[in-house]
Amino acid sequence: MTQHTLLTIQPLGDSAVTITLGQGIHPEVHQKVKGLSRALEEQPFDGMIETVPSYNKLTVYYSPFEVYRSQSATLGTTAFEMVTKYIQCISETIHETAAAKGRLIELPVLYGGYAGPDLAFVAQHNGLSIEEVIDIHANGEYLVYMIGFAPGFPFLGGMDEKIATPRKETPRTAIPAGSVGIAGMQTGVYPLKTPGGWQIIGHTPTPLFLPELSPPSYLQAGDRVKFRPVTEIEYKQLKKVTS
Repeated sequence: MTQHTLLTIQPLGDSAVTITLGQGIHPEVHQKVKGLSRALEEQPFDGMIETVPSYNKLTVYYSPFEVYRSQSATLGTTAFEMVTKYIQCISETIHETAAAKGRLIELPVLYGGYAGPDLAFVAQHNGLSIEEVIDIHANGEYLVYMIGFAPGFPFLGGMDEKIATPRKETPRTAIPAGSVGIAGMQTGVYPLKTPGGWQIIGHTPTPLFLPELSPPSYLQAGDRVKFRPVTEIEYKQLKKVTS
């Protein structure tokens, strides 16, 4: 493990490193993650494969053979040491490399009923009415901190604690693609039909995972999301267009 200024670099196997830039879930920390990711993408070292941002960490994958073959021996004796020294150097430019502000994406949502079978539970758990839960959820602006769990699944931060609700004690074996859920202080959208334990409060007809496109994930880390409540008629119309 290597520490340098405010970041910590740890090996992840023999072909990746994980860089920690802070603690917890905070937009400021995530901006540092995105800033370092962007700096590495714009100035990659020989042998770098990709960067994967998360809440407060950045994982960098590389080819040890290509790194060792191309880098000067003065940078270190192992591929890990060479990559570490390069990241330490480029991290000094984070303050000069502002992370690009992500897109603002609006997702239409049909709340409650068959589209959101857990909406009533979320309301009851927080001592609110169903309408209040919808208003609070739809009035927020959410930051996409990371894509994970399933292809295209966005982990969204910034949800009001007034509607925070724990995961289900017994996960469902299948949640439809497009389901909008709550788990603790997070909200997110299932891009594929998959098992899961989040409380489902609504459904969006907007596809989030399109394997024929590049990148296949509609949302990217750093994007911002707004949810727009729609009627069942509008929902069905949008669903016809996107299906």
